[in-house]
Amino acid sequence: MSDPSVSGVPVVRAESLTKRFGSVVAVDDLSFALAPGTITGFLGPNGAGKTTTLRMVLGLAAPSRGRALVFDMLYADLPQAALRVGAVLEATDFHPGRSGRDHLRTLSRAALLPDSRVDEVLTLVELSDAARRRVKGYSLGMRQRLGLAAALLGDPELLVLDEPANGLDPEGVRWLRDFLRDFARKGRTVLISSHVLAEVAQTVDQVLIINRGKLVVESSLEQLTARVGGSVRVRSPEVSRLQEALSRAQIATSPSNEHALLVHGTTSDRVGDIAFAARIPIHELASEASSLEDVFLELTSEPVR
Repeated sequence: MSDPSVSGVPVVRAESLTKRFGSVVAVDDLSFALAPGTITGFLGPNGAGKTTTLRMVLGLAAPSRGRALVFDMLYADLPQAALRVGAVLEATDFHPGRSGRDHLRTLSRAALLPDSRVDEVLTLVELSDAARRRVKGYSLGMRQRLGLAAALLGDPELLVLDEPANGLDPEGVRWLRDFLRDFARKGRTVLISSHVLAEVAQTVDQVLIINRGKLVVESSLEQLTARVGGSVRVRSPEVSRLQEALSRAQIATSPSNEHALLVHGTTSDRVGDIAFAARIPIHELASEASSLEDVFLELTSEPVR
């Protein structure tokens, strides 16, 4: 099979992916594609269908309609899938009486990998010092690292991670961010589901947002925040007059502090022109881009049609 990074074939492609549980539609006609060498943040409220989608991508759940392809094949038909795809959907799938190293050795032998690979991935996730401890004594953050180590055993081209930052301390979150960026720089691909929106914004290249099983947006992070737009922060000693002038121009504002406003739905040039025409002094005028959290809340607060 040809290398998707050369042929241009998406690493993951969902085509009208749908999953029903009785009368409940968990995933509804979902389509998207992931290019090689990218980190994609997969976002949505609780119950939006993220985990169900990941399970269908990995062949753990059968779609009611549509299909999910990995390297242009169904996951079940993918040769040496364990060596090409690494996944962490839960950080609890461990035997509590085994050591972290023994857990990984069991998995590596099932995949016909040498024991030396276990030590390599333990070093990668910085768990070497705890390798001989029983998993029942691991913190949640350590279990997250152990799950990631298991996903990395086959040196995969694709990582699928469900809430990987859950339980990590700030140092661990930074380590994960750096690790995933380095992984993608090597031409590999990451699909990461998360509710830690501020962290996702510092990690991902593109964003998939779903709500009630439907795709809301598929976009690069930069294009998404630019499209939704931010606000303009303006500071003036005559903030009341400025607010009145903007209101007459049918421009919405909200207070930032005693001497400043956040102006919505327009540009800093337009705000400056209005202030100049009204002879209102301006001490500060700056555009503020929307954060990913702002965008997420705005897009998912709208009912899905």
